[in-house]
Amino acid sequence: MRKIFLKTDNHINGRYFAELTKIVLARHEQGKGHTSACEMRLSIYGMERNEWLNLAKWVLRDWTGGAYPGNMLSPKNRWLVQVPRLWRVYCKKGGGVSFQNMLENLFIPLFEATLHPDQHPEVAELLNNIVGLDSVDDEAPLTCDKPASWTQEENPSYAWQCYYLWANLEVLNRVRKSKGLNTLAFRPHAGETGDTMHLAATYMLCRSINHGINLDRQVSLQYLYYLDQIATNPFPKLFKRGLNVTLSTDDPLLFHMSDDALLEEYSVARASFDLSMTDMSEIARNSVLQSGFEAELKEEWLGKDFRKGMTHCDEDKTHVPLIRAKFRAEHLALEHLMVTLLAAGKGKMVLQQMMHQFGEARNGIRDILFSNMSTVPTFPEQNQL
Repeated sequence: MRKIFLKTDNHINGRYFAELTKIVLARHEQGKGHTSACEMRLSIYGMERNEWLNLAKWVLRDWTGGAYPGNMLSPKNRWLVQVPRLWRVYCKKGGGVSFQNMLENLFIPLFEATLHPDQHPEVAELLNNIVGLDSVDDEAPLTCDKPASWTQEENPSYAWQCYYLWANLEVLNRVRKSKGLNTLAFRPHAGETGDTMHLAATYMLCRSINHGINLDRQVSLQYLYYLDQIATNPFPKLFKRGLNVTLSTDDPLLFHMSDDALLEEYSVARASFDLSMTDMSEIARNSVLQSGFEAELKEEWLGKDFRKGMTHCDEDKTHVPLIRAKFRAEHLALEHLMVTLLAAGKGKMVLQQMMHQFGEARNGIRDILFSNMSTVPTFPEQNQL
């Protein structure tokens, strides 16, 4: 059923999936009283060298003859490409294949389209509309060797696969940047089912991840993700602690009951976690910052100075009060200063100075309160003053 209805490469050339996708895109474009956009996912498996070309033809094809003609590009969508960790399937092809062959199937077409767009126009155009790569499925814990040496049937380890995807993508991005082209972010699924320390690998390799559920088990990693504002989850504990979290629909065709899956997600979250409208606005702002949409659109949604930091976002556009933005920004800045001083070996001295300053602040507040009261009422812990 999945092959028939939800694939781009089948006996009907992915037409059903195209028509279904265009219905979803049309809902975002119509907007019905609010503005929403999306980053839909398509899959590349690395099984064959021509997968990118086939996918590009599906995206760019004019789907005439239906209710939604035209190609699969939309101003309200940017495409993410997910790479399932399916080495265990690929290796069954036999013929002495290695993981290196799979990497070449994934990346050689991208380098060719970047270096010679005139020879590979479809893939080159597709890349202009992709904002990132995702890595999904099995989070294997095995120790691994170099890609060319990995020929056994078991999936290589999660961190190992992430590294080689990141390394190839990093080189590709440098080439694309040198040619004035858009770059692709690495935004893998992480910490969903596997070892918690997989999140350590993605901390070093990524600016944002999907899910991150197991981060709740590792406070030290939580702190690192907070300092660098790496986009993650779970929700709502990490939101309250100031981590860069947001909401998404994941699989709207499977999990949601309404036409507007994202609005449904926000409504359920507000009711379930007792979120205020300020909370909702901050989460929505985070989603724009995390997204791969162009800076010009982010300026339209967040304000022209959004690159300077969260306190420079336009309050009239984001509906996040300045006092909330300053609270988040100031605490994050202080944590960075503290870590820098600790790294410089000044931790003990700084803590002593902070204790002194906190004491002075407490005394100042106490003196103001006492000077404005003719008599001080009795209350618990009064002796602490």
